[in-house]
Amino acid sequence: MKALIALTLALCPLLHAKEGAVECGNLIYAGTKTSKCFSDEFLSTVQQKTSIATERRFKPVKLASDELFKMPFVIMTGEGDFTLAADEREHLKKYLENGGFLLASASCSNEAWDGAFQREVKRLFGNDCLKDIPMDHEIFRTIFTVKDLKLAKSSGESRLRGVFRDGKIVVVYSNDGLNDTSHTEGCCCCGGNEIQNSMEINANILAYALLH
Repeated sequence: MKALIALTLALCPLLHAKEGAVECGNLIYAGTKTSKCFSDEFLSTVQQKTSIATERRFKPVKLASDELFKMPFVIMTGEGDFTLAADEREHLKKYLENGGFLLASASCSNEAWDGAFQREVKRLFGNDCLKDIPMDHEIFRTIFTVKDLKLAKSSGESRLRGVFRDGKIVVVYSNDGLNDTSHTEGCCCCGGNEIQNSMEINANILAYALLH
């Protein structure tokens, strides 16, 4: 399956994409849950700043569907508690262990969704699977140099956490939120403390995912 979803890219000095546009999925999970407010602006930014050709919009994809394995990168976000079905857990673990990449974010810093996501990912990879990603990691400099994670409603700094497999990150997670609602319509995220420079961070994460 790695041959289906892994992209062989090089940085020399531009990022070079596999022939054809990269398609990124918006997961449908736990029945009908899916993202409604995660901005796709970073897809266009990656295309503008590099030679990676990207589709400009996310493609909805069911977590339990085999279509998942055709995409190198997917997002998962939302609000409220949820529980994945057994086949969804099986697919997600297989996907991540064979070259797929997940960017997950709690919409509006939603605590119930944060708890549910952490519970589900720990079922797959163990209680200690989510590790802090240090700010000197290459994921913070693939396209933009990101020195801090600016929060919308407080003076403190956020952090990203990740699941590492064989030395590479396969899941990036933010409990504060990477939704970049400034580039979406009808999504203010008034109750959250989301990361303000999320567009640059999301672009970096996609570039990292495609380079590894």
